[in-house]
Amino acid sequence: MQVKITVNGTLHERDVTPRTLLVHFLREDLALTGTKIGCDTSQCGSCTVHLDGKALKSCTMLAVQADGSDVQTIESLAQDGPLHPMQESFWEKHGLQCGYCTPGMIMASIALLENNPHPSDEEIRHGLEGNLCRCTGYQNIVAAVKNASEKMGG
Repeated sequence: MQVKITVNGTLHERDVTPRTLLVHFLREDLALTGTKIGCDTSQCGSCTVHLDGKALKSCTMLAVQADGSDVQTIESLAQDGPLHPMQESFWEKHGLQCGYCTPGMIMASIALLENNPHPSDEEIRHGLEGNLCRCTGYQNIVAAVKNASEKMGG
């Protein structure tokens, strides 16, 4: 099937098999490997992207379902320029260790702040429940999101 999906501002027209997951389309067809595959069961959130402005686990959607949509991946945040405030905050507040979950965590955190620019620690933890980190104790991730909130005017 042919799909037309705008990814990070560029329209891509491709033939895909009907069972191709959006995460595989991004990684294999478009070589955007910042979106990670962590569990293959939609539990970890490493594959989180924005679809038409909303955070989505890209392993839960077929590429054909995204036809006509606008997708933003982690690669869209700092193209030839300064880091996005969320990326900068994860770096400054040590919100990552191995970094595998970080792209999905950052994309989910940005969506969280778009819906709640002044979240409490509890609201951050609740908002990121669908994103798992196997390395950290989450405290630095919460601190990073709080820091980004301040940088982004929250």
